[in-house]
Amino acid sequence: MSDTPTVPQTGRDAGRIRPVQSPDLAAIRDIYNHYVRTSTVTFDEEETDLAVWEHKLEILAETGLPFLVAEDSDGVVLGFAYAQHWRAKSAYRFSAENTIYLSPGAAGRGLGKALLEALLDASAKAGLHELIAVIEPTAAGASIALHRRYGFVDAGHLKNVGVKFGRTLDVLFLQKSL
Repeated sequence: MSDTPTVPQTGRDAGRIRPVQSPDLAAIRDIYNHYVRTSTVTFDEEETDLAVWEHKLEILAETGLPFLVAEDSDGVVLGFAYAQHWRAKSAYRFSAENTIYLSPGAAGRGLGKALLEALLDASAKAGLHELIAVIEPTAAGASIALHRRYGFVDAGHLKNVGVKFGRTLDVLFLQKSL
């Protein structure tokens, strides 16, 4: 069994999921910053720079938590996923928040599914017991559906906790036991 699953062919490039490497970070930054500028799927209002992603890679590597990319057959990064500790207190060490983003043109290829499957597997292997998805419900219906399809259940709904683009936003929490 391979540690880098193949993404199903869907009429375009087949791809694969693999651990992030430093050269991937610029593409990851660009994918994420697209959503910072255009969407409420992230509550970040300022674009991130490469140093943010270098630091995230370092922290996740130090803590043994997964940081994955989906790439096409040419090695172009089409999406990424990671699990980071839910909170800094040691009692939370077996719980993590999961994150998945796809490049704007990569939807509909099965990459979100492939990333989530690989992330669930890698998170369990890393010793995590719980994964928590934090989702803005009006912008991420597909993400909610994907998480529910993989056994995430409703764990809470916070109303009016964020403001972006002049809109008041909610946060939905979904949780899965590994």
